Amino acid sequence: MQKKSDFIFKYPPNLQELDLATMVSMYRDRGEPRRAKPGEYLGCTASHKLLKHAKWWFGLYYSQAAWDSLLTKSSEGYPLTEVELNLLGLVHALDEEPPHREFVEQNIGTLPKLAYLIVNDIRQFGFISEEEQGHLTITPAGEKALQGICRRVYGKRFSPEMLELYDQDPSHFVGKTTSPSDQASLF
Repeated sequence: MQKKSDFIFKYPPNLQELDLATMVSMYRDRGEPRRAKPGEYLGCTASHKLLKHAKWWFGLYYSQAAWDSLLTKSSEGYPLTEVELNLLGLVHALDEEPPHREFVEQNIGTLPKLAYLIVNDIRQFGFISEEEQGHLTITPAGEKALQGICRRVYGKRFSPEMLELYDQDPSHFVGKTTSPSDQASLF
């Protein structure tokens, strides 16, 4: 599916080079305010302006205005990426038979250890809920957050074609669309 915008947060493509402790630390510190040392400046990744104070994202710095503009509608301040889009979308698309946590972690497009952290954070943030057996369901807040990130990236409401897993194995989504008008004609 054609993307309309790449103006979202992104995880570094080489996260696999990090040891677990470093990755967890960087993940936990994302969004933290950073202050430049006396006589030095930080550069905003989005605006390229020099700053004394910035927010940190995996080694990149953003001004508060740039950070706020990267947050998507209904994200409640949570920095959503395509990985979270895949997580929320997968849980939403498979809501008739809620997917198991392990299946979701393996199919959201990131390292398994990072996927575990993201599922925990998204659950704690109230975007998904987890049953005792490990099945995940999307909450109303998660539905709104999913639609916000989909509109930012694709310019439209969620459909399974937006998911990374759909490209790999569309059989998981046969007959599962978001509205009757999205269904293909059988005749």
